Amino acid sequence: MSVNLQTPIDYLKGVGPNRADLLRSELGIHTYQDLINLFPNRYLDRTKYYKINELQRHSAEVQVIGKIIGFKEVAQKRGKRLIGTFEDETGKIELVWFRGQKWIRDSIKLNTSYVIFGKINWFNGVFNMPHPELELLSDHNENLRSSMQAVYPSTEKLSNKGITNRVLTKIMQSLFLETKGHFYETLNKELISELKLLPKKDALFNIHFPKNQDLLSRAEFRLKFEELFYIQLQLILKNLIHKSKIKGFPFVSVGNYFNTFYKDHLPFNLTHAQKRVLKEIRQDLGSNAQMNRLLQGDVGSGKTIVAFMSMLMALDNGFQACLMAPTEILSVQHYQGLLEWSNKLNISIKLLTGSSTTLERRKIHESLENGELQLLIGTHALLEDKVKFKNLGLAIIDEQHRFGVAQRSKLWKKNTSPPHILVMTATPIPRTLAMSVYGDLDISIIDELPPGRQAIKTVHRYDSNRLKVMRFMRDEITKGRQVYIVYPLIQESSALDYKDLMDGYESIVREFPQPQYQISIVHGKMKPANKDYEMQRFVKGETQIMVATTVIEVGVNVPNASVMIIESAERFGLSQLHQLRGRVGRGAEQSYCILMTSHKLSQDSKVRLETMTRTSDGFEIAEVDLKLRGPGDIMGTQQSGVLNLKIANIIKDKDILQSARFYAKRVLSADPSLSFPEHKEILYTYRQLGKYKNIWNYIS
Repeated sequence: MSVNLQTPIDYLKGVGPNRADLLRSELGIHTYQDLINLFPNRYLDRTKYYKINELQRHSAEVQVIGKIIGFKEVAQKRGKRLIGTFEDETGKIELVWFRGQKWIRDSIKLNTSYVIFGKINWFNGVFNMPHPELELLSDHNENLRSSMQAVYPSTEKLSNKGITNRVLTKIMQSLFLETKGHFYETLNKELISELKLLPKKDALFNIHFPKNQDLLSRAEFRLKFEELFYIQLQLILKNLIHKSKIKGFPFVSVGNYFNTFYKDHLPFNLTHAQKRVLKEIRQDLGSNAQMNRLLQGDVGSGKTIVAFMSMLMALDNGFQACLMAPTEILSVQHYQGLLEWSNKLNISIKLLTGSSTTLERRKIHESLENGELQLLIGTHALLEDKVKFKNLGLAIIDEQHRFGVAQRSKLWKKNTSPPHILVMTATPIPRTLAMSVYGDLDISIIDELPPGRQAIKTVHRYDSNRLKVMRFMRDEITKGRQVYIVYPLIQESSALDYKDLMDGYESIVREFPQPQYQISIVHGKMKPANKDYEMQRFVKGETQIMVATTVIEVGVNVPNASVMIIESAERFGLSQLHQLRGRVGRGAEQSYCILMTSHKLSQDSKVRLETMTRTSDGFEIAEVDLKLRGPGDIMGTQQSGVLNLKIANIIKDKDILQSARFYAKRVLSADPSLSFPEHKEILYTYRQLGKYKNIWNYIS
């Protein structure tokens, strides 16, 4: 008889309605399926039984066989604690309970053999074990148990309500007994034999009740591979289906706009990387499929000119194009840069943001719909329903991780057929993350800086070196350069941050007095108009020093600023430090980034500072950042949903991920519709996955 793994958890022996409610709310376990996917965090070695006279004063967990011979209650500040005397033939220890005393007294049989398990404390010359796990020796010998005992994820609420690790293990045993281990095989024979994988049922049994270390590692490998294989299969198939189903507008000609710009107005020679990426984009736009490409390039690698030249291809084929950026400052900057090039080619271009007046909006809406307006640059304002294009052929999204999937799909609907999509990011995404989160996009990388750009010299200095740093600033200002000084902004203590910023500002003013020096200050408490005024003074070179919180992170372009000083650098994340450093080094002069910290540094801070001074390669920095912070933090909530992994870890299991992607590609290149008889298990599993979202195991 087969058991449906979609059965609600309430029906499993030993669960019942109350426990079911707790399992649902605390661990998200609704069905038998969810329970089988509750993988252990770690394992305890339960092969050894200690005698009381062998116990040592360390904090390891131990198990002992013996009998409880009596109880006593001891008053304490709040309530009482219950103490049980536990003995074996070599000595005695105390078992201690601070809560649940009545239930303990009623349920324990005195002078009967028990196996106790827990951490040992040494207190007042006696060993004690607080809140031990207890099991009758007779039950212990009968249970479906292994020498390696699984420890499951838990919460305080579950422990308080008596759902201990032992209870979870018992519930898991019930599930295996009820299903008799008939788990549906989810991979085909060829993959299983080529990779020497454990069969599905053995892998599941050994992940929950491992017989030994070797079987445990094989079970882990099998389940991690499978999880990553189906994610890759899903992403690669999505891309294949996308290309076959969603027809794009073929941009057949590269015409006048593109060629004139390339021959007469290109401000500098393109790098090999820029040429390669343009070629990839051109191939996409010329095919019949809709382009869906991610363009990655470090700060200053020249993504904007590639975006503009891609837009020219759209214009050459009679289409409109748009570019959407996450902030007004950034969209204004894109607009100003593209306006200069557009004017040389007589292209009509407009900017649409939240600050656009009603009159400006009306004109933009009208000229967009009748096709006079060729390029539109803006913020989220582009997504409004009122914004209608005559024929949008290419939509470019900058700093894509700031936009959710729903917002992106709104752009798709701006034409009868979806426009080509180019997504750009200056936040380098590690390969492993790109494969997992953007595996359905084609990826292009600009991995070299334009010629004439010098690498930024980055140094770490302690607060005790401040006078030397001030002297260095003075020398640079004398050469006609400008300096940023950035203070961290940490939400929880905005009052403290503001004080830090103002204290810093005052000491800078003392060191660099007027009228010889002019200083701008920008922070979150200022009105936007004042902020812009201060920014503009710095951009025009009227002030030599800009003191700011992190509001200057993305996109502010001041080629003459050659020094970036980051105060309390240990309080910033790696990607933020890297983004801030990218604000300098935009001109031909040598630029510097100085990371100031106190002497007290955590291990993570040391790794971050060492990485920043060692390399300016954004991808290497992103890899280190991923190791330190994990994928959820880096992607932000909108993207990390894809990585709702049950057992695999994309950082630690990088090799398994690459292998899973290789085999998923191999299966799909041979059989894109998964219709071959030898792929029936894969097709069935893939369909089930889509049906129940996140299901990896089925019972035959």
